[in-house]
Amino acid sequence: MGQQIERTTFSNEDRQTYRNKVKANLEVLNSMLERDMFERERKLAGLEMEFYVVDADGQPANANSELLQLLAHEDFQTELAQFNIEFNLAPHKLSGTVFREMEEELCTSFEFAQRRANDIDANVVMIGILPTLDDLSIDEDTMSTEPRYYALNEQVLAARGEHVVIDIKGTEDLRFEASSIIFEAAATSTQLHLQVSPEGFGTTWNAAQAISGPLVAVAANSPFFAGRQLWHETRIAVFEQVIDTRTEELTAQGVRPRVWFGEKWIDDVTSLFDENVKYFPALLPLLGEEDPHEELGRGGVPHLEELNLHNGTVWRWNRPIYDVARGKPHLRVENRILPAGPTMVDAMANAALYYGLVRGMVEEEVKISDRLSFQAAMENFRVGAKSGLNSTMYWPEVGEVPVTELVLRHLLPIAHRGLDLWNIDRRDRDHYLGIIEQRCLKRINGAIWQIETFQQLHRTLPDRHAALTEVTNRYIEHMTSNEPVHTWPLTR
Repeated sequence: MGQQIERTTFSNEDRQTYRNKVKANLEVLNSMLERDMFERERKLAGLEMEFYVVDADGQPANANSELLQLLAHEDFQTELAQFNIEFNLAPHKLSGTVFREMEEELCTSFEFAQRRANDIDANVVMIGILPTLDDLSIDEDTMSTEPRYYALNEQVLAARGEHVVIDIKGTEDLRFEASSIIFEAAATSTQLHLQVSPEGFGTTWNAAQAISGPLVAVAANSPFFAGRQLWHETRIAVFEQVIDTRTEELTAQGVRPRVWFGEKWIDDVTSLFDENVKYFPALLPLLGEEDPHEELGRGGVPHLEELNLHNGTVWRWNRPIYDVARGKPHLRVENRILPAGPTMVDAMANAALYYGLVRGMVEEEVKISDRLSFQAAMENFRVGAKSGLNSTMYWPEVGEVPVTELVLRHLLPIAHRGLDLWNIDRRDRDHYLGIIEQRCLKRINGAIWQIETFQQLHRTLPDRHAALTEVTNRYIEHMTSNEPVHTWPLTR
């Protein structure tokens, strides 16, 4: 939700008018689908990655405004907190050496960002949650200055009517109350986009949902938050709880959360937009100038501004995207499950696994949604976030199986076939999926490396924060090498 806004307060009339406009947008979307107006030939992949900005000691640095001025490039944008920035990679055609090309572009941009950060005695770090992040507060030194962040904060808290509660039970437990959504900034991610045809959207989204558990387990990189060791991918729990607009009573009544895995398989994209309208009141009821019915009637392509803004305030882990590019409408699946890092080559290995699995499963004769219950997919996602490579998951025709065995014996062959169907260069296919294979064989990903490094250091550094600071500094050193995390030195 990167839209710039000027208003931060809204009336009841604003909300009612906005609701009607969202419904009108949805009517127009259905008309466009019936008229077959959508682009379907361009199979494009896109990527966004969020970074931390830290000082020379590995502590969060509230310097994104200064850094972005030095970067002076539209590909780099602000995020919620002043210790975050986001990088957007232009869409690429999914074929040939696309992953190698994307990695090279990411490395070039990251190195550029690092040089500019070094000019202000800072570093840029790609990691799910920074281990040194502990005591945040809501003030001008923490939240970025754009009005949209303040508006979102006010509306989430107003909808909730009470403080945000963080309550995570993991290896250790953590519970506290917060008076703002600023802790959402702790969770930095890699977001993968895949452009799909309208008729292929349902099976693609279902496949993305089905592999969420194994994917988050293999890629986990967020074991610490606020000084505690919690889940292997604690980022999932933090984001779900900080942006939860429900009170205890509403949760007990079955009201859906705004950070949502979903509740069933779908047939088409309209199912998800229908759910948005049915279940979620507006957080930011901002009206655009476009009349979508008039625009469609005159032969134009509506941008469906209200539908998109509303969709941007429902944080599905796999989210539908409607967009217009080069004057043509298209649909995308946005995968929001993956953490940032640990390196660019690791991020591209995660991407190769994701795109390969999705394509491989979409092409299977019997769809995964006919063989795996949605409840099982959701349970796999929870277990994968909590336990990472130590997870055991259910998979059809296999039963309960360690996630490392599931990936090695069953999912990697599907990903290989999927990448072949995308016509990915075979050397690149083997290189990136080989990184996933080695993570599973060696049982090392970003989360496990951080946990085991911390345990070693904490034996000689009794001060917990000092040990976590050293973990962070070692992580930054290895991160800049762009060597995959399973090769990082670790004494066992």
